[in-house]
Amino acid sequence: MSEVTGKALDWKLLGRVMHYVKPYNATFVISAFLTVFLAASALVQPILMQLSLDKYILKDNYSGLVFMVELMIGQLIIQTIAQYYQTYLTNLLGQSVIKDLRIDIFNHITSLRLKYFDRTPIGMLITRTVSDLETIADIFSEGLISIMGDLLLVISVIVYMLIIDWKLTLITLIPMPFLFASTYVFKEAIKSAFQEVRTQVAHLNTFLQEHISGISVIQVFAREDQEMRKFVSVNKKYRDANIRSNWYYSIFFPVVEILFAICIGLLVWYGCKRILSDQQLAALGTPGHPVTAGVILAFIMYLNILFRPIRQLADKFNTLQMGMVGADRIFKVLDTDEVAVNTGILKPDKLLGEIAFKHVWFAYNDENWVLKDISFHLEPGKTLALVGATGAGKSSTINILNRFYEIAKGSVTIDGQDIRDYDVNFLRARIATVIQDVFLFTDTIANNISLNNPEITLEQVIAAAKDVGAHEFIERLPGGYEYNVMERGSTLSAGQAQLISFIRALVYNPTILVLDEATSSVDTETEILIQNAITKLMQGRTAIVIAHRLSTIQNADKIIVLDHGEIKESGTHQELLRIENGYYRKLYDLQFNSAGISRV
Repeated sequence: MSEVTGKALDWKLLGRVMHYVKPYNATFVISAFLTVFLAASALVQPILMQLSLDKYILKDNYSGLVFMVELMIGQLIIQTIAQYYQTYLTNLLGQSVIKDLRIDIFNHITSLRLKYFDRTPIGMLITRTVSDLETIADIFSEGLISIMGDLLLVISVIVYMLIIDWKLTLITLIPMPFLFASTYVFKEAIKSAFQEVRTQVAHLNTFLQEHISGISVIQVFAREDQEMRKFVSVNKKYRDANIRSNWYYSIFFPVVEILFAICIGLLVWYGCKRILSDQQLAALGTPGHPVTAGVILAFIMYLNILFRPIRQLADKFNTLQMGMVGADRIFKVLDTDEVAVNTGILKPDKLLGEIAFKHVWFAYNDENWVLKDISFHLEPGKTLALVGATGAGKSSTINILNRFYEIAKGSVTIDGQDIRDYDVNFLRARIATVIQDVFLFTDTIANNISLNNPEITLEQVIAAAKDVGAHEFIERLPGGYEYNVMERGSTLSAGQAQLISFIRALVYNPTILVLDEATSSVDTETEILIQNAITKLMQGRTAIVIAHRLSTIQNADKIIVLDHGEIKESGTHQELLRIENGYYRKLYDLQFNSAGISRV
């Protein structure tokens, strides 16, 4: 993925970021105004100090000195208040922008087709949604507005110093070209280091997400030591990237301090020389432009004011640049054209559930066909079973029906209308899919069933649970329907989680039911409950069942045998058994003979 790596700021990209500032224009304007005010107020303190020393301290004017001290205290109070609001508002602006951006990117990610997730690591998307978004907040709190204030402060200080005494200013600022050169070198070096840090963060997040999610596999195969070695390597690269960025800081800041000391030395040398020279000229009766002790003090303060933003300018510019890199990555996700095209407008009051595949061809990549010329017709309320070896194309068929993937050739219709003519959300809301690997969220059982849909009441959830036969086991859990199943339903057995998924399907009252290996990993007792649940679910609904256990599909109205994406056989259970040396007959004999079960 390309990133913002050029030296110049990408103004087009910045414009896209600023688009999210529009709802908060008032906050932005006030922040910018306070930044300008703080830059101007920074000049006031040295002026007051110069006047205090020259006009009141050296001339023993106590009352005047008290007045100047009061002015300085008042100026500090005003500056402190302005600094507080400027810092608060810039951070508020940044957090408000990334809040809106995070909503947009999450909404976009949830609308992406499964094809996108097939090739995109989840850890990378987490990095985009969390870490990269935080760098965009820095554009406002430590980047754009702060850089504008620092540049304004540097220019105003140098201009004012030139107005006071241009010769003293030029002598004092002799090291400045070296400072600007070192700042530029540092900026380019630290930018590269920061980009490497962001890359390693994404790698680290991806590694952790995958390995923590798959911790059971690691422990089952005793791979802890091997995976730890991999983690040590990934973690070391992240550490090295951070150390490299810190190394540049450890060189740059001492260089700045040395150049600052040289400036102070030149100021003291030339300033004192001018004071002595002015005294000699005054004794001869030909005074020039005098350099006073107050001017020397003011210049020392100006140099402190000048070097502070210059010292931070390179760091802030890179903060801005890294915010732009983060923005570039985020907008690349937002610009991903992998969403299901939702141009359909059909939302009929009722679906009958008639399904027809007509010469469907489908491939995940180019023309590596997964389904080849698939055609079948399923009448409303009937049950279709798909059987075949792993990779035969069974799951692809139901993914197409839900429009998670788009077909290359042919057509798929429901009630005689192409599925692309239906609104995607409407279509998916009427197709309930129960899969083998049930995903449960870290939430209560009730919320996992209703998916936090406010239109589904607890009474409906309980009624559906009773229909499925799961009410008793739920009631035995601590808290009943308020029991928290923890991450991915880790506190439930596989059979219990499967029953939850059946309740979820039933409570949404779908027209079409899809069961994908729904009973392949449960015990016999739970399978009986699930078979009862399936019977309940299928009543009055069109159903597509994918199963390895042929005993679960013997009553299907039609069975289709798939092999390498092609339909090899179709018919009822008894019809397929009568085909000598048929695919279905071989599968049936293999399962039941190996299990020692008599044929039906």
